[in-house]
Amino acid sequence: MTRRRWIAEHWDEATATIIGAQAEHMARVLRAQPGMETDVVAGGHVFHAVVAAVSPQEVRFNLASELEAEPAMPVTLVLAVYKFDHMEWAIEKATELGVAAIAPVIARRTEKHLAQTAEKRAERWRRIVHEASQQARRSDVPLIHDPVPLSARVRAASVGTRIVLAEQERTTTLRNALDEAMAAAEEEMPTLEIAIGPEGGWAPSEEALFDANGWRAASLGPRILRAETAAIAALAVVASYLE
Repeated sequence: MTRRRWIAEHWDEATATIIGAQAEHMARVLRAQPGMETDVVAGGHVFHAVVAAVSPQEVRFNLASELEAEPAMPVTLVLAVYKFDHMEWAIEKATELGVAAIAPVIARRTEKHLAQTAEKRAERWRRIVHEASQQARRSDVPLIHDPVPLSARVRAASVGTRIVLAEQERTTTLRNALDEAMAAAEEEMPTLEIAIGPEGGWAPSEEALFDANGWRAASLGPRILRAETAAIAALAVVASYLE
């Protein structure tokens, strides 16, 4: 039987602790008792653990042994901010697919009221990836960067391969771009940064900005996809290629 997996808020070499909603669910709903065996994620590692103490405010575990765990895909998903309900769905599914980080950006076609409230929304996005990581039995939680203007992210230094999905691109597919990244990395696993535009796509000035800063334009095919569909399709292609 598969053991439940919990993501610790605090830990040391021998113990780990969950608090808040996780602890309350474990105590009140699951009626956990000392001695119960489970899995706990602590510091990017997964452990077989035993419940040591239970209350609705805090559950403490003794860490017994480390378990083998799958690493995250070496991908940062750069998401132009768009309708929050659609974007949150994409964030949840990207977490399930194994993305390492998500970087929200304010694009020219991001609606004004969404741009103004994106910073406050980031904490909700962090809760979403925490819950999705637990559901997907990940050994880590994706990093959610604070929202920034697109230009700041595009111009930031990077050691990885940077790919922008662009509707006007017709010759280079995402798979072509991944072939190039794999060849450049030789025997290493390439680190990728993939940018997904907002509803309405990138503005021409933004496409020029990507090009001027060394981003590789690539296509997911001839069809026009919603932003959330493009994000999941891109990660599925990367997963099939790298995993």
